[in-house]
Formats: sequence, structure tokens, C-alpha cells
Amino acid sequence: MPTDRPHNINDVLPKGGFSGMFSVAGLPIELKVSYWIWLIGGLLGLLGSVIGFFGSLVLFSFAPGAGVLVLILVLIALALSAAQIVLAMRMKEGKEWARLALTIVAGVSLLLAILNSASYGGQGGTNFFGFVISAVATVLMWLPNSQMWFKSVKGATA
Repeated sequence: MPTDRPHNINDVLPKGGFSGMFSVAGLPIELKVSYWIWLIGGLLGLLGSVIGFFGSLVLFSFAPGAGVLVLILVLIALALSAAQIVLAMRMKEGKEWARLALTIVAGVSLLLAILNSASYGGQGGTNFFGFVISAVATVLMWLPNSQMWFKSVKGATA
């Protein structure tokens, strides 16, 4: 378990708020690419959640039960997308716990891709594409150059 884990909500939120979202100065190229993959994925998830929200409102008109289910799933997706953005920003700040959490997100992505593929008779290709992208971002976070950067950031703040 990383020693820099958060102890309260203020330890989770990005330093300086979301204004530094587009600043990647000082990161090795591997982490820059990984960060942008995670960030863009989170932003696309937010966009998809907004679209899904409006879809659930339409569904309420002719199938209220299904509309509630879709709304709950959309709200979960919204929360996970927001968490992915925050985790990516904290990873960019050198927090090892955020890197570990994003690795877990990639693992969950693999699990969901497998479950989706099994439930739709192998038609879950888009989920595997999403997993491959998150796997690439995860590998980039754990490459030796990235490891050295995390150690140097940890040494600079200790």
C-alpha cells in the first residue's frame, strides 16, 4: 500500500483545484501520455453520462422502471468518470495511491469487458477496445522512467 495514501477528502482533491488540468510540465513523456489517456477517457465518460441522463429521462415516459435503472447506472458512470479525472490529476502530482487506484480501474475495465463479452455472445468488442486503451495507460504509469519520476517526487516532498 502506498505510504502517501489520502487521510481526508482534501488529500484526494487536486492541489489548486481543476485549473491545473492541462499543465503537464515536468512529467516524463510516458506519464504525459498516460495522463492524457486517463483524462480524455474521464471527460468522454462525463459526456456519455450527460447523454445517458437525457436518454433515461426519455425512457421514463414509456418504461419508468427501466428509466430508473438506467438513471442509476448513469449516475454511477458519472461518479466513476469524475473519480477517474481526479485520480489522473493526483497521479500527475506524483501520488502513488492515485496510480494504484487507476491500475485498479484498468482491472475493473478488463472484468467488465469479459462480463460484457460473455453476456452478449462475444459482441463486446468496444469494451475490449476500452480496456486495451486503459491497459496502455496503466503500463505507461509503471515503466521504469515513470517509476523513477514517482521516486524523485516522493524524495522531493519528504
